[in-house]
Amino acid sequence: MYPIVVILLDGLGDRAHEALGGRTGNEAATTPNLDRLAAEGSCGVLYAVGPGRAPSSEVAHWSLLGYRPDEFPGRAVFEALGRGQDVSDEHVFAYAALRPAERREDGWWLTGRPDAERDAEEAQRLVGACDGIEVDGLSFSLSHVWRGEAVLRIAGGADERVTDSDAFFRAWYPMLRPQAVVPEAERTARACEEWTREVMRRLDGERFNVITLKWFGRPRPAPTFLQRHGVTGSFAAESAFLRGLGVALGLEPVEAPETDDPVDDLRARIEHVRERLDSGETFVFVHQKTTDAAGHTKDPEIKRDTIAGLDAALDSLPTDRAIVCVTGDHATPASPDVIHSGDPVPLLVAGPGVRADQVERFGELDCAAGILGQLRGPDLMPVLLNAADRPLFLGSRPTPFEGADGYPALLEPLL
Repeated sequence: MYPIVVILLDGLGDRAHEALGGRTGNEAATTPNLDRLAAEGSCGVLYAVGPGRAPSSEVAHWSLLGYRPDEFPGRAVFEALGRGQDVSDEHVFAYAALRPAERREDGWWLTGRPDAERDAEEAQRLVGACDGIEVDGLSFSLSHVWRGEAVLRIAGGADERVTDSDAFFRAWYPMLRPQAVVPEAERTARACEEWTREVMRRLDGERFNVITLKWFGRPRPAPTFLQRHGVTGSFAAESAFLRGLGVALGLEPVEAPETDDPVDDLRARIEHVRERLDSGETFVFVHQKTTDAAGHTKDPEIKRDTIAGLDAALDSLPTDRAIVCVTGDHATPASPDVIHSGDPVPLLVAGPGVRADQVERFGELDCAAGILGQLRGPDLMPVLLNAADRPLFLGSRPTPFEGADGYPALLEPLL
């Protein structure tokens, strides 16, 4: 049996661009190391939650790691866990963001956000001024994390099935009214609206005069990664919410900063992989944000060049002693102006005993012709466990944990 390594390049998938001769950033980039790995291993394309569906990173990761929609606790829970906070299913969590807003005829419009350095002290003070508000028997507690963003904890019998008041973290978007998804959440939704109005009263006259809410959730029962898959280890990422996702699954969180030199960052992550394998870990997951950030520039040439640059760090992956997977969680196309898209993400699996198919280059079109075909998120862990000589033998019952391989009875999008 072999350990499993996942190199997750966030937002790796792309769309074809005229500026790149009708190719994606992956197809247009010069990537000798990825091409070699693709030629040595098995390839396919991946849809985290299904073709055409554009998932957030946390939704995509949850699915790729073999967890079901009914087990998903919400990103705010991951934000809390990733910052070392205790969580309990007695509380509802949301992610709060201090913002400037202006009044228009049709409501309040968000106009920016605090600067992480210049406004840090002021933002922390204003968030603190809004801590401890109580509405209709619900207590709202804020824990500031950075630049006016905070984890909100709601106690007193709240319901997490409430919509976001923040349309998205961008400027010039309307602030929305929280709404109940189910009748049982009506009390919480109305309390969140009144909480927002009280916050605005307290912040009246300040440069940053509203706090938005999003990503409501609460902890839900789910097997650990070891219980579900029979392997365990570490989860390395810069983003706190992703480390928190790892914590939720019982994986050891490892803070992996990203600097102005993404190639060195990726080399450091691969060295971390080697150290973890040396220590006997059976699963090592490393995440890098660089490709996602390149997609968000909306410049196809930047995404192409970013992928080509990162390829230089992939010259020494431990395919001699581990099953190594290189893929992404979703597509962040360099055009048009969408956040994420539901386009396919290239996937390669290499390592001892992995069969080489006829793919010779890394990219969406090439990988789509590979032996792995078109996979959905819940397919990934069974494919990797099988390659690692660790498949769950269906037909026996070796574990008391439900959904031992994480594959849902019906494939449903994670909403």
